[in-house]
Amino acid sequence: MPIPPYPVNCCVAGCVAPARVKIAARWSDGTTHELKTYYLTCEACAPALLTTARAKRKKCRLTVGETLDQPAAYELPTPTRS
Repeated sequence: MPIPPYPVNCCVAGCVAPARVKIAARWSDGTTHELKTYYLTCEACAPALLTTARAKRKKCRLTVGETLDQPAAYELPTPTRS
């Protein structure tokens, strides 16, 4: 049974705007590939969080065969009611 859409707000404290951007980086261990999520945020807060995510990325230590791209902003789909 599918999960119905639900609202997600920006992760920034005090911001109640809906999240419209996912700050994430492509990650792989050579077998599995996924987007590593840093933040779900509104468009206004996204630039600052993208900078923070890139700083966090620089501190990541990877094992042999593991890759982690630079974080980027991905537009989230607008929720719809079924």
